[in-house]
Amino acid sequence: MDNSKYFLNNIKYPSDLRKLKEDDLIQVSKELREFIIDVVSSNPGHFGASLGVVELTVALHYIYNTPYDKIVWDVGHQAYGHKILTGRREAFHTNRKYKGISGFPSPSESKYDSFGVGHSSTSISGALGMALASQYKNEKNRNIVAVIGDGSMTAGLAFEGLNNAGIQNSNILVILNDNHMAIDPNVGALNDYLLDITTSRTYNKVKDEIWNVLGKVKKFGPNTQSFIQKIENGIKSIILRQSNLFEALNFRYFGPVDGHDVTHLTQVLKDLKDIPGPKLLHCLTKKGKGFKQAELDQTAWHAPGLFNKDTGEKIIIKSNKPTPPKFQDVFGHTIVELAEKNKKIVGITPAMPTGSSLNIMMEKMPDRAFDVGIAEQHAVTFSAGLATQGLIPFCNIYSSFMQRAYDQVIHDVALQKLNVVFCLDRGGLVGSDGATHHGAYDLAFMRTVPNMIVAAPMDEEELRNLMYTAQLKDMGPFSIRYPRGKGIMPDWELPMKKIEIGKARILLEGNDIAILTIGAIGAQLTKLYERFELEDIKIAHYDMRFVKPLDENLLHKIFNNHNKIITVEDGTLVGGFASAVIEFMVDNNYSAKVARLGIPDKFIEHGTQDELYKECGYDSESIYNKAKEMLTQTDKKKIIENIKNIRHIRN
Repeated sequence: MDNSKYFLNNIKYPSDLRKLKEDDLIQVSKELREFIIDVVSSNPGHFGASLGVVELTVALHYIYNTPYDKIVWDVGHQAYGHKILTGRREAFHTNRKYKGISGFPSPSESKYDSFGVGHSSTSISGALGMALASQYKNEKNRNIVAVIGDGSMTAGLAFEGLNNAGIQNSNILVILNDNHMAIDPNVGALNDYLLDITTSRTYNKVKDEIWNVLGKVKKFGPNTQSFIQKIENGIKSIILRQSNLFEALNFRYFGPVDGHDVTHLTQVLKDLKDIPGPKLLHCLTKKGKGFKQAELDQTAWHAPGLFNKDTGEKIIIKSNKPTPPKFQDVFGHTIVELAEKNKKIVGITPAMPTGSSLNIMMEKMPDRAFDVGIAEQHAVTFSAGLATQGLIPFCNIYSSFMQRAYDQVIHDVALQKLNVVFCLDRGGLVGSDGATHHGAYDLAFMRTVPNMIVAAPMDEEELRNLMYTAQLKDMGPFSIRYPRGKGIMPDWELPMKKIEIGKARILLEGNDIAILTIGAIGAQLTKLYERFELEDIKIAHYDMRFVKPLDENLLHKIFNNHNKIITVEDGTLVGGFASAVIEFMVDNNYSAKVARLGIPDKFIEHGTQDELYKECGYDSESIYNKAKEMLTQTDKKKIIENIKNIRHIRN
């Protein structure tokens, strides 16, 4: 047996952890951190966040009787240690892989995952619901804990949860994991406020003395404890420049405490179990703790990809051939190019400057690019306010995160016909982040909004042209969605030009079958051109560009000339691009055999994008098979004869 892994190898579930002495938890934490580094270095995933909460994770499962006691992890980036300690150590090498364990907590995967997460700021509301349900069912001694980062605390949903929890007198503990980071450094007044608390030497000295008093006061009765609490609150307010925000919401505030001192954390958590009502423990941690490079560059090591665990060198697979850029980088460079010529353009992102590549504009034009924190609703309405004053906001939000701001899109932007340009990154299946992050629904929910233009570029040049078009005069609300990952054009920095709204592209003419694609997924079809040509199947390929408005002139031509049609979209089939085409067909009394390829009416789990395209039936091979299936028997006989002739010629 490897003695350096002695403890971890014998911990399958938290009940095994709780058999150890408190002094052993330091070694457990060391082994757990090493295990995460070892696995994630060769199987990429979220790295820095999980390293930062190793000691907190160990302490929580040591003190609380999980899974009876509930721990709700906000977002879930930091939950790798939790997964390893709750029965998934041996399966952890499959993390984020196709048919493997999820990168986020999932109740369908384990009873220790009390709440499904992936998006930020849901933990407090979810935990409050559990706490009140426990009270209602008269469940004794059940503890509910929400672990939320200071980045997630900036979102409105977190404050809504705190506000409600403060009046419910629920037995809930909120642990504020404060590392001054989301994926990028945190911004805003709350970040400054937390920094004020954590750096006040006088406050922290008095806080420790108060803590010692409170630890002894319980034996004197509730009236004495109430009196001491009032003294504590008054001292906190005097020492800090402003009253304690959390105590103003009726939360007992404790901290800040060192989030990497596992023995002290266990004592603190043990004490807090005996204090009733809503409580908040302010826990200071360092993202990437224990891995030098991750501590020094926390943004780059949020999800670093493959790396050498001994040297910290990132492993980058280089190609001798020119490679296409990421779509997000095309956006980042293009918005700067546009903004240099149009002084009205500004950029907005809700806490994703690096992920969206808006950081390029933030570096070159800091007064015209805004990171508003994890606050998608605010980002949209803030953009609307800018637009009312004649500016042209490019509001860049991941497709799945835009779901959180749908009311603002309708009420604050579309209803007022404001020229806000929504650049929806990660449109379609995103890969290993799975169901919580797939951009499956934006084409469907955006096309239902009056006044909204809904577009999806097939390649980098088209993205640039759509961005150029969107900032022209009187365009109104404009949605441009593009996928995660690289495009198809190594030479993409071409002069930009206006695209006629609602005008599709004819990429290939043919009489046998018409294939209509929307967005970058159209590249799956271009791979098949030679294969269809070899088999003498004459396909027509139309890159529709716009879901709204549709190119109705072209659709009339298509339905007049074809009775076999395939639609392909990297989005939901329910109400999406295919639905728009079929609505047109019905409204205009056409009749054709239409096959719809896209995301089915279910949640798709994680895997590579190619694996998921195949699962959903719209990778290149699936498109080819569907086209062959739709051909008439006569067409099939013709293909067979042609194949025989080709083989005869080759022989």
